[in-house]
Amino acid sequence: AGTGKTESVKDMAKAMAKQCVVFNCSEGMDFRMVGKFFKGLASAGAWCCFDEFNRINIEVLSVIAMQLQILFTAKAEGEEELFFEESHIKMKPTFSVFITMNPGYAGRTELPDNLKALFRPVAMMVPDYALIAAIMLYSFGFQNARDLARKMVVTFKLSSEQLSSQCHYDYGMRAVRSVINAAGLLKKKHPDQNEDQLLLRALRDVNVPKFLNIDLPLFENIISDLFPGVERPEINYGELLDSINDACDNYKLQRIDKFIMKVIQLYDTIQVRHGLMLVGPTGGGKTRNYQVLQKAISAIKHIQNFFMVNAHVINPKSITMGQLYGEVDRQTAEWIDGTLAITIENCAQDQSEDRHWIVLDGPVDSLWIENMNTVL
Repeated sequence: AGTGKTESVKDMAKAMAKQCVVFNCSEGMDFRMVGKFFKGLASAGAWCCFDEFNRINIEVLSVIAMQLQILFTAKAEGEEELFFEESHIKMKPTFSVFITMNPGYAGRTELPDNLKALFRPVAMMVPDYALIAAIMLYSFGFQNARDLARKMVVTFKLSSEQLSSQCHYDYGMRAVRSVINAAGLLKKKHPDQNEDQLLLRALRDVNVPKFLNIDLPLFENIISDLFPGVERPEINYGELLDSINDACDNYKLQRIDKFIMKVIQLYDTIQVRHGLMLVGPTGGGKTRNYQVLQKAISAIKHIQNFFMVNAHVINPKSITMGQLYGEVDRQTAEWIDGTLAITIENCAQDQSEDRHWIVLDGPVDSLWIENMNTVL
């Protein structure tokens, strides 16, 4: 993951001035749904990138292979019209299909041979993170971007080797990008501050919230070795901190420093991510954490950069997958939106300055969280 499979397809389409539709595959797809999709693509002459193609069930994949065989044969013979899936459709020669997949990944299937024969494989290498990071940092206005990028990549490399292995630790391209985005936001706010300090704060803001207690001293040692003599910048949260304390009193919670620190870490993470996850044991204070932050931010909405926050809470385990994300009606073959889709749509239609948090408060399992990845 994070090698740029989907991005490569999207960039090539952009360079060739082709419409490219990226579609995330799931095990809920059947051949009728994909058949409809192909009809539209062939008629429009668009490109399509099927992301994580090997999530689709093996029985469906073999039917898809037959559908593609018909379309590719017609395209090779230069036919402008053909009969496909009980419909007479026009075919534009620019129509093309790309697939991306992670081989040997949990919950994925092997592609059948008749499907493999229709595609040409391209193996992806892990890119040079330091080069990508340097270019992105330059674009945010950092002067010393090359050295900073190298330090950041070494931080992630040493962390992956020395820290304990937890399933929620991630040192890939996505983690690198979120640190750079955080550094970019800080650069915008404090254009004259020392760049080493800005990157150090970004590394801390993004990584410290997810590390366990045993790993924090190790991480601090790594960054103090890489940024020798760089002062840890003092951050003044001002009225937000007072508002968090008031919110704690309002919920009749004790003002424990560790809890308040976690609330502030959630605030920092929200600044750089549009999807995030609160991880912890039952009764660990996850729900109260976001509730306190929501109340605190809403209370100081009169200050610049703070807005009213509305939370929309859904328990993902109380309804079926179809009811949560939406599903195809078996009788009419029409798509029915799920609770989550309707909630997102309602939030998107709000034209005010208010912020909306959609909270899925419940136990995590691979079934519903896999699709969450697609949604984000």
